[in-house]
Amino acid sequence: MTGPKLNEKSFVAGERSGTKASAKYVRMSASKVRAVLDLIRGLPVRNADEVLQFTDKEAAVAVRKVLASAVANAVHNDEQDADELYVRACFADEGPTLKRFTPRARGRAGRINKRTAHITVVVDRMDDDRIEV
Repeated sequence: MTGPKLNEKSFVAGERSGTKASAKYVRMSASKVRAVLDLIRGLPVRNADEVLQFTDKEAAVAVRKVLASAVANAVHNDEQDADELYVRACFADEGPTLKRFTPRARGRAGRINKRTAHITVVVDRMDDDRIEV
């Protein structure tokens, strides 16, 4: 399925809305990363960090680093307040696959695909009515 998820604004690479951070060539499957990204999409940054902190998946560690980097980019480069940010978009694309071989029966070889992922998180300032006072 293509396009933005429910309650998510579309993210077009050309437009300058939101602050982006990405991690490339992360050594895990993109489908496993997407399961973690679905948990934080649309949440305020503070809540998203808490969810990732207590999610018992290996991908949560990598996603948490990318989220922290996106927040740091927004604070440093765009001079935004970290408490007013939310996860506008997040996605994981497939990276290159490392192909390895393992011996099998009768002299054959079986292929092992070691997959990689590119993780991208976009944070943006919340609307005034969403900001908690």
